Amino acid sequence: MSDPHPARASAEKEDKRTFLQKLAEFIHPGPDSRAELIETLADAEDNDVIGADSRVMLEGVIRMADLTAGDVMVAAPRMDMVNIDSPYDEILHSVIDTAHSRFPVYEGEIDNIIGILLAKDLLKLQRAPELNIRALLRPVSFVPESKGLNDLLRDFRGNRNHLAVVIDEFGRIAGLITIEDVLEQIVGEIEDEFDIDDDEGDIFGLADRTWRVSGDTAVERVNEAFSVALQPLAADGDSERRFETIGGLIAHEMGHVPKRGEFITLAGLNFVVLHTKGGAVRWFKVSPAADGDNTG
Repeated sequence: MSDPHPARASAEKEDKRTFLQKLAEFIHPGPDSRAELIETLADAEDNDVIGADSRVMLEGVIRMADLTAGDVMVAAPRMDMVNIDSPYDEILHSVIDTAHSRFPVYEGEIDNIIGILLAKDLLKLQRAPELNIRALLRPVSFVPESKGLNDLLRDFRGNRNHLAVVIDEFGRIAGLITIEDVLEQIVGEIEDEFDIDDDEGDIFGLADRTWRVSGDTAVERVNEAFSVALQPLAADGDSERRFETIGGLIAHEMGHVPKRGEFITLAGLNFVVLHTKGGAVRWFKVSPAADGDNTG
């Protein structure tokens, strides 16, 4: 004979909680908000239910639900872009200097982005110079500033794009966002090819006779390498403050945390910001200043 109440029977089979578990949940109900859920995760870490890393990632997933592409993107003025009409050598130098793997390509106006250029695809021009650089361009993905990061991550996984161009409500270029930018909201900062261990060096010579200098390089190390006399002591109101790193000293001299593309001249050297991460300069491009350019 069939069960006259199959739905109820099914529910009873699925609910395997004990009476004590049900009583505990009644007395201490689960979190009703994201803030309470985050507090619950902190309690779970304190009770050794989950590890610290797991708690940070779970919190990142929860907080990411409130973030949009506009919250995380690299703003348009800081974007490294390629002009389709630039000579090949100029494009190659730009790729080497910035060390990105993908570049938005524009034609005429900067807002007219026609595709994405992968740095590795430039190697094809070395073997086949007759190729037109337009043939190397990949389709560009445009997303609105209001696009939620959860949806954007799903799109990145679905279309296998790693970069999207962000547009504002008027259809203008607002910035760009990468899959790395999204994942960092969950797992924290992701080390990349710019991030070199301290014991592997902090100053590197480039092919164009300039240097790449890590922002956390000691001021004394810069002085020694370039035979200059940068002063680690800087005036700070009525007192003096000592800066151990070149990044800290330059941020003080500029009066703010420098952004990509900004530059300053100190002690006969031009410092151009190549890469920033976590609110600090990771890498500078350094070259001798032309006569009359010294401001430090």
